[in-house]
Amino acid sequence: MQKANQRIRILLAESQAILREGLRHLLELEPDLQITGETGDGREVIRLVAERSPEVAVVDLQLLGVPGLQLLGDLAATDKKLRILVLATADDKEVVAEAFRLGARGVVLKESAAKVLIQGIRGVIEGKYWVGDHSVETLGQELQYFPRLTETEPPPRTFGLTKRELEIVAAVVAGYSNKEIARKFLISEDTVKHHVTNVFDKLGVYNRLELALFAIHNGLVGRQQ
Repeated sequence: MQKANQRIRILLAESQAILREGLRHLLELEPDLQITGETGDGREVIRLVAERSPEVAVVDLQLLGVPGLQLLGDLAATDKKLRILVLATADDKEVVAEAFRLGARGVVLKESAAKVLIQGIRGVIEGKYWVGDHSVETLGQELQYFPRLTETEPPPRTFGLTKRELEIVAAVVAGYSNKEIARKFLISEDTVKHHVTNVFDKLGVYNRLELALFAIHNGLVGRQQ
């Protein structure tokens, strides 16, 4: 049980820089959470755990440098008290059971809202397992629940975006500038700006970071290439 007025120390290990920045900002808004380190490189995670002594490691399975499952095993061996919360996609469901076997205490889908990650962090600190958007008391209970997490998914929402606008969203999330997007799709920069403005209006976001977070949380990326 976390003591009153004691902040939960978190290591944020996420491969996508724009998502990592957004998550850090959102987590730091919570009075009981504290980011003690962050990285997008799996090779840095073990060192940061040793140096910063986080209580929770939020770990992307797609981290650069080290295969995700190998990293989880190494983390669990490095610090027995560390709670590992995995960031996964629906496509990772085949390896999630193995992630729990290797020491993960929870899994949150990247498509989930940020509040689910915050709840998951608090849940694992309380000694529970966390899967999707629910806390569970035992790993056996988790393993029964997880297959239902992604077997039946509702049709993906597009929020009124056109195919080209979805492509623009994916490019923004990937970190492309307007000039690079124009070159990628063989259109003018003015056309790109027009598409981006339309996307902002349709989704109710005000900048590229908000757009990226919205897209990832609502599953708008990964379907369009």
